[in-house]
Amino acid sequence: MAAPAKRGKNEPEPRPIIVKKIIVEGHGGHHGGAWKVAYADFVTAMMAFFLLLWILGATTEKQRKGIADYFTPTMIQMKQKSAGSNGVMGGDSIVSADNYPHRAAQTGSKSLTIPKGAQGGPSEAERAREKRRFGVLARMLLDRIKKDPALKKFAQNIRFTDTREGLRIDLVDKSDFSMFAVGTNALNPEARLLMNQVAQIVQAAPNPVIVRGHTDALPYARDRTVNNWTLSSGRAEATRQALALAGVPGNRFYRIEGVADREPYIPADRYDPRNRRMSITLAWMTPDGGDKADAVGADVPVVAETIAAMPAH
Repeated sequence: MAAPAKRGKNEPEPRPIIVKKIIVEGHGGHHGGAWKVAYADFVTAMMAFFLLLWILGATTEKQRKGIADYFTPTMIQMKQKSAGSNGVMGGDSIVSADNYPHRAAQTGSKSLTIPKGAQGGPSEAERAREKRRFGVLARMLLDRIKKDPALKKFAQNIRFTDTREGLRIDLVDKSDFSMFAVGTNALNPEARLLMNQVAQIVQAAPNPVIVRGHTDALPYARDRTVNNWTLSSGRAEATRQALALAGVPGNRFYRIEGVADREPYIPADRYDPRNRRMSITLAWMTPDGGDKADAVGADVPVVAETIAAMPAH
């Protein structure tokens, strides 16, 4: 190893080299600024708490209800124990009440509101005109039956009902009168005369025709293959044939069906003979262009004149 060089007489003494080693260690939280954030959160929470106490003391029950409704979550709560619980509506019906925060104590609904006429349905004026026409048809039918000596006694067997499908004409059985032979779809002679009068009224209107057969709840014997379903369907078809033979065009019939005893006229007594009936419905017209749209606009006097010109049977 080489010996260090000699220092000259006039050279200053060399300074020692000092190496300073700094070790950075983690300081306590109080040395940083995080406590300021925590303190600000605490003060905000305390302010909200005292504000809540002030609101509870300065408001009425009704006002507190309105405030609570305002902060109610708008998401529809899922019901885990209902059908379709993993869906958006949680198994609720579309017409059940909701919990939307519209305003205090408001009862809402999940049902969809579709503006009238938005789906191509008849306008209010057209529907009112059809109702007036139906009223004229009902009066004309009753007048014609009351003037016929053979059918006058059956005027009380005819019922008119304004339904969502249209004007329903019910030909109702009674304890002393039945339109069909017992257990068959054969029309009685008097019932066929009554059906001819109804056919003339149906001919005078352009509306589609729905024929529906009904029975009472009396069951058939077990050894027979006929039941109330087949009987009501067969009687509906027999009624359609009678109307067609009386002049109603085949393209006017929209639906022919038998419903057995599922739509009783007297719900309190399903065995009542009045539940045995034939329903002939003049359905509402739809303004979809062509002859149907024009037929909806037919004036009531024109229909009345058409019926009056028909010969009575």
